[in-house]
Amino acid sequence: MSLRKQKVSKKVLIITYYWPPAGGPGVQRWLKFVKYLPEFSVNPIVFIPENANYPIIDESLVSEVSKDVTLISHPISEPYKWASFFSNKSSKTISKGIISDKKEQSFMERAMLFIRGNFFIPDARIGWVTPSVSFLLDYIEKEGIETIITTGPPHSVHLIGLHLKQKLDVKWFADFRDPWTTIGYHKQLKLTPASKRKHKSLEKQVLNSSDQIIVTSWETKKEFQAITKKPIEVITNGYDNQEAVNIQMDSKFSMSHIGSLLSKRNPEILWQVLSELIHENESFSNDFQLNLVGSVSVSVLNSIKTYNLSDYINRVGYVSHKEAITYQNKSQILLLIEIDSEDTKCIIPGKLFEYMVSNRPIVAIGPKDSDVEKIIKETNTGNYFNYKDYESLKRIILDHYKAYQNNTLQTHPIGLQKYHRKALTKSLANLL
Repeated sequence: MSLRKQKVSKKVLIITYYWPPAGGPGVQRWLKFVKYLPEFSVNPIVFIPENANYPIIDESLVSEVSKDVTLISHPISEPYKWASFFSNKSSKTISKGIISDKKEQSFMERAMLFIRGNFFIPDARIGWVTPSVSFLLDYIEKEGIETIITTGPPHSVHLIGLHLKQKLDVKWFADFRDPWTTIGYHKQLKLTPASKRKHKSLEKQVLNSSDQIIVTSWETKKEFQAITKKPIEVITNGYDNQEAVNIQMDSKFSMSHIGSLLSKRNPEILWQVLSELIHENESFSNDFQLNLVGSVSVSVLNSIKTYNLSDYINRVGYVSHKEAITYQNKSQILLLIEIDSEDTKCIIPGKLFEYMVSNRPIVAIGPKDSDVEKIIKETNTGNYFNYKDYESLKRIILDHYKAYQNNTLQTHPIGLQKYHRKALTKSLANLL
């Protein structure tokens, strides 16, 4: 009688700043990887800050943490906590990534941006690097860990990986949920030439010292290939199984944007189209509602007001991830807005994948030939427009409204399974 050889679980140390009860998009990726990795004979050990000052809290995510995962932590000193003594409002908005237009910035906000950009390189969590390296050197050797993964932003987490790689014989995977020096807000940090050079230098060191680079988009892969010859794998974000509940659709013709609308992410083409449709079509005017679920900058609200849309706004504010899913599933149309820039062609918001399985049509606006456009078209989950597609955008919204009136508004997606979190985790496990 032969005995089948039992698979031995491989220990992998995952170093991340964002972890429940932190809210926002930065949590979901590794929360889900950790959930499914044990099914592929990988034993994840997650290293997190002990007392982080997270800009967004979502207690509902705590219940999603696997009871079998090993969590270790080490204290972090958070400068945003001290900055709040001088200006609580400015420190909170900057820590969330919301940066006002130059004209609207207070002296305190300008000062904080300068300090943040030039005294905390690559970011405000740089103080966690040295104590974490000291703590993890002993832990890694004691536990016999051979593989580590760092995920950023914050990109200071990658510096922990860099120092550990220099001191130990470990295999290091650097996971980039966003780019480093080309991310949109980077240009708003009032960086001096010396600070810009330091960012570039650190980025190059990380990319050329890691054994394997993981990115969430094909455009980011192309960008990094110009900097390093190290292997780069694209593993996008994705969707997970959703709890089956009966959700009643909005009675209004609702268009919902889930997530932050930053100052630069202000689709005036959309406000203009909606304003025109309201003016031209009385029934549209009576039925329309715009749900803004998440933080919205003052400049976006002012723009909405300029186009006389304020009376049609349901400003919900930040909600838990579970509540965000509910808004997605009951809305008639889902909005996805990205800044019109070459630098944002690589950005694939995590919410896109949850949008895709909600059975609601997506209306996306962003730069031409982006990775988001590629995914929406290949999955048949909506329509994508650039900032010059005024007539096409107006026509599609009107078509959707007519389908809403006839109770036939839905999508017919194809090929979604490869974006399931378990399928994506399998790709990660194959790399490991």
